[in-house]
Amino acid sequence: MTLGEKISNLRSNAGLTQQELAEKVNVSRQSVSKWEMNIALPQIDKVLTLCELFNISTDELLYDKIEVNINSESKNQRLRYFGTDGFRGEANINLTSLQAYKVGRFLGWYFSSALSGCSEPNYRPRIVIGKDTRRSSYMIEYSIVAGITASGADAYMLHVTTTPSVSYVICHDEFDCGIMITASHNPFYDNGIKVINRYGEKLNDETTLLIEDYLDNDLKALGVSGNDLPLATRNKIGCIVDYVSGRNRYLGYLISLASNSYRKLRIGLDCANGASWMIAKNVFSAIGAQTYVIGNEPDGLNINRDCGSTHIENLCNLVKEKHLDMGFSFDGDADRCIAVDEKGNVVDGDAILYILAKRLKNRGMLTDNTVVSTIMSNSGLISSLKEIGIKCEQTAVGDRFVYECMQKNDYSLGGEQSGHIIIKKYATTGDGILTSIMLAEEVCDSKLSLSELKKPIRLYPQKIKNIRVTDKEAVLVDEAVLASKAAIETLINGNGRVLLRKSGTEPVIRIMIEADSQELCNEYIDLITNVIIERGYLHE
Repeated sequence: MTLGEKISNLRSNAGLTQQELAEKVNVSRQSVSKWEMNIALPQIDKVLTLCELFNISTDELLYDKIEVNINSESKNQRLRYFGTDGFRGEANINLTSLQAYKVGRFLGWYFSSALSGCSEPNYRPRIVIGKDTRRSSYMIEYSIVAGITASGADAYMLHVTTTPSVSYVICHDEFDCGIMITASHNPFYDNGIKVINRYGEKLNDETTLLIEDYLDNDLKALGVSGNDLPLATRNKIGCIVDYVSGRNRYLGYLISLASNSYRKLRIGLDCANGASWMIAKNVFSAIGAQTYVIGNEPDGLNINRDCGSTHIENLCNLVKEKHLDMGFSFDGDADRCIAVDEKGNVVDGDAILYILAKRLKNRGMLTDNTVVSTIMSNSGLISSLKEIGIKCEQTAVGDRFVYECMQKNDYSLGGEQSGHIIIKKYATTGDGILTSIMLAEEVCDSKLSLSELKKPIRLYPQKIKNIRVTDKEAVLVDEAVLASKAAIETLINGNGRVLLRKSGTEPVIRIMIEADSQELCNEYIDLITNVIIERGYLHE
């Protein structure tokens, strides 16, 4: 039973209407309706209120809540290759150059076929491609481009660039779709293929399933007779176009978003030896900042290695050593940003959401005074936002689900604790460099330091641990693991929470604990970890 179904049943059994329940938990009737339809999740304080109202334990309700989120994350479980963040795997193991070629073949064919809604005869699709700095990105890029042109479409190559730049170019230069070759924050030996639609958004599941049918040689599902998709010949073969000018226009766009000069700012940048290694410095230098850059020497093998947003300690040290005003750290494809204040302290995605939500609200730009976050956001974010008159809707983990909620309700700001921040006025996806510009703008406009801007937010002590496992599905239903989780929830007694979830892109289980102290967080994390190890799930 989903969380929404459970709330609906509890409400009905108590003889309450949606409006009556809404009044008892101090929310709108629309919020109750969204809970029951599994469109949105109750905030942590509302979960506690519901438990008290219906005289049930938090374990009963929270377990269902986690199950809902797992199901939400797994709405693509019918997909065989693509997950919530594209087709990802170890290069030439789970993601081969042949598969990349076939993805290109399909996209080149699809966007000139009736399946895509194309009615123009002999239409020649235009597809733009970017990549990060992994050694395998070049192999995969050439394979995809070969497939695209073999199917009669034109391939426009941005070369090494960021994921948000691909989305920007698609929208502004009216491409049929775009491809970003990246595995984001993963190590260099992994790679991935993100397919982005003509609106700069992730490709829908229906079309993605057709790609997978072709990968599995199921041509009947595509309505194609014969052994393969038709090949273009003679003058119908696609062209390959060097399109670095598109990337340059994106840089100009970012620079145009700054209304202040940064000539008095000393800014540290950690580019993760990834896609932003040239772009970030060029943007901030153009706005006038004095920049100090690390993680800007990619060699194809060192992307994300001891650098970037997953190793923020390097930037913290740089900011303190150089006495900088702030620092910004990106991941491999620069769609996320983690900041560091002038004292060398981390400003994570939750704190960034708080600062930007307050900025937008003060300017009358925060739709319905609502921010969208995921269930991984710290409970303190919700209560801190509430104190300044801002509501927070929560989704399953993944920037895709955040964006879907924003689109459905026309919300203007959303993001994840990991640093994916979506500012709808400016982008259709998380954009680490754009986020960092908006933070720098707020520092300039408010005349406050980054540490002062984040000071009002009060976050619970929290710890997140990633464990590589042999079977992440089995871990989530293992009785001993669930029993340890329930025991910890009893010990926490409402003063925190426990979340277990699987990674959408790696063989990893993520454990998140919030409790009264960091010591308790560490103790509870170790407890669950030991059970997972004892049950034989640890990936050696």
